[in-house]
Amino acid sequence: MSVDGLAGHLARGAFDRQKAAAAIKNWQKGLFKPEPRPEDIRRLATALSVEANDLTDWRSSYRYAPMSARKARLVTQLIVGRSVQDALDIMKFTSKRAASMVDKVLKSAVADADEQQADTDRLYVSSARVDDAGVRIGTKRFIAKDRGRAHPIQKKACHIHVTVTQA
Repeated sequence: MSVDGLAGHLARGAFDRQKAAAAIKNWQKGLFKPEPRPEDIRRLATALSVEANDLTDWRSSYRYAPMSARKARLVTQLIVGRSVQDALDIMKFTSKRAASMVDKVLKSAVADADEQQADTDRLYVSSARVDDAGVRIGTKRFIAKDRGRAHPIQKKACHIHVTVTQA
């Protein structure tokens, strides 16, 4: 089906055919600007004659996790592209502090998918990323150095984002 045909199905109140066609082209590229609403996904699914859950992905995040992004990335790289059950098994046996935090985020995304009646056996981790969140709030401390100087101790925080999709 062409982009113009999909745009005709997607057009709504403040979303004319031209804006809908531009949005569809962005979504095809992986840019989700504007963010597709659930009603948009439902309309696209009916136009393509597929289920809405086949076009949907479920996201979950842990904001300001008390850990550096570099350490958490080691754990998230282990689960990208794997099925959810494999990823949960990997998290169970990974001996890193970030594993429990990534496990919670992954379980939250799966619970959100289960709430939307998705087939949890067919879910896989489509993306997992960690962003830096800067210095944790309330951890401004100093360590004494030579000749009366003081150096700051910076405890870092990060944002953990996990996205699951139905295969």
